Amino acid sequence: MRSEAETSEAIERYGDTVRRLCMLHLKNEADTQDIFQTVFLKYLLHTADFESREHEKAWFIRVTVNACRDVLKSMFRRRTVSLEEAGTLPAPEGESGEVLQAVLSLPRNFREVVYLHYYEGYTAPEISRILGRKVNTVYTELTRARARLKTMLGGEGDG
Repeated sequence: MRSEAETSEAIERYGDTVRRLCMLHLKNEADTQDIFQTVFLKYLLHTADFESREHEKAWFIRVTVNACRDVLKSMFRRRTVSLEEAGTLPAPEGESGEVLQAVLSLPRNFREVVYLHYYEGYTAPEISRILGRKVNTVYTELTRARARLKTMLGGEGDG
């Protein structure tokens, strides 16, 4: 079991990443808070050492994505409508509402790679290792996600 100080440092270091990933997948604050607590409780109870900070960060991303998927698979979740779908979820502070809505409307696999690449700065090979997908699959998903976003946002240029 990890100490309170280690856990506090991890929350400081990875808290924003975990929250953003949760919002990306779950699209509501209540579930985000639940998963945030779950992820850091797992960290507190996780006894294995990490090879590096990057390994630790990848562990947080993997655990967060898996926890979000578990929530999305639950029977209760399949029978409810999110606030976003009902049209009442505001864009987070500092984010363009139009871009955010476009990214959130992408299929889950595209949202994941776009987030990890553009928000977290991971390369395709790193994303491949984190998500357990082939590198070429990640490249394809990034390309297709960019094309969809360009179409949705009416983009003209490259990038």
